[in-house]
Amino acid sequence: MAVRQAWDRQRWKTMGQHAFFVTVLALSVPGALAGANMTTGAALSRIGPAVGLALWYAYWIALRGGADRPPLPYLVGALSGWAVMTVVDPAFLPVAMAVLSPYLLRWAWWSGGGVLVLGAAWSWQSLTTDGSVDVRALTGCVLGTAVAVTITCYVATLDHESHKRQRLLDELTATQAERAAAERQAGTLAERQRLAREVHDTLTQGFASIAMLLDAARDDLPPDSPAARRVEHAMRTARDNLAESRRLVHALRPAPLDRTHLAEAVRELTARLTEETGTEAYTVVTGRPAALPPSTESELLRVVQEALTNARRHARAMSVSVTLSYLGDVLAIDIQDDGTGFSPVARHTGVGLNTMRERIAAVHGTFAVESSPGEGTTVAVTVPLPVEPSASAPSAVSGTERMAPAS
Repeated sequence: MAVRQAWDRQRWKTMGQHAFFVTVLALSVPGALAGANMTTGAALSRIGPAVGLALWYAYWIALRGGADRPPLPYLVGALSGWAVMTVVDPAFLPVAMAVLSPYLLRWAWWSGGGVLVLGAAWSWQSLTTDGSVDVRALTGCVLGTAVAVTITCYVATLDHESHKRQRLLDELTATQAERAAAERQAGTLAERQRLAREVHDTLTQGFASIAMLLDAARDDLPPDSPAARRVEHAMRTARDNLAESRRLVHALRPAPLDRTHLAEAVRELTARLTEETGTEAYTVVTGRPAALPPSTESELLRVVQEALTNARRHARAMSVSVTLSYLGDVLAIDIQDDGTGFSPVARHTGVGLNTMRERIAAVHGTFAVESSPGEGTTVAVTVPLPVEPSASAPSAVSGTERMAPAS
């Protein structure tokens, strides 16, 4: 609505500017043709430049859209044409108001200065032509100039205030859009947390109960019997799905970021990996940590979680390192393990890698995987950092830091 109102104001202002140009030029031509001994050649010498000036204005201002920002070629050509017309007949002096019409309604100093110069030029022309200036004519010129200056300055002031109000409306619209985006993000986070609670209270608890029941049933069966082996397989499947459901809960609601920054949250992930599996896992932070948007930090944390899960489940790694390098304008994250590795060319890309790649693409980052059989795997991620970070991570993770494996 505000955009349409601004467009309507601009359209009416442009139409008024064109009407002002045509009116001033149309009233000046009859005054120049008012001589009693006007010949055809003299009339053409006055009408021709006026038509040329009108065509020049129509080309640069009306057709090429220069009403709001008049180009320099228009000003140079129009003033040159006006100078020629004034030499031919001083009655064309007021045409200067038409020539400067794209400027008069937008800048008060242009408006006042142009009218004053025009009034002085008219007085000087009368003095040099007639040898004197009639008092009544001079008084009329002064009053007319004062009225013109007042009107043009008033119109220019109104235009300035209109632009100021439009800027305020644009700022208000931008603020409302930011607020709506923040509300959408809050709603999304709330829905993800609700889903995390639902998954935890249903699937996770259900798999845990199934694993406990199967464990009890296995104890009642003869060791190494076919039934015991089938129960063992079922219990292993239930535990795997229990781990997957827990991972899904963590992916939906990255709790570490609720209370700390990305670097500290990654340290907690590697510490948990060491504690649960005995794998040597540690985090290295270089540069000065800077806070990213919450959504970006959440996506990065989930990518690190997925990479650590792959190193734990598939690579059978003995050592895993996560390096966060704050390089001024980008954050580089490298997750490296010494596991079995794989051939990225020969192996079909799994869902986990595709998901990580999609997450990084959503935050305008880059994602790459380097691996070969028996040589481990390195996941490299880069994302842009804010130009002026709004906050910095705690000093505990500033500089270069390596967290030793948890015992």
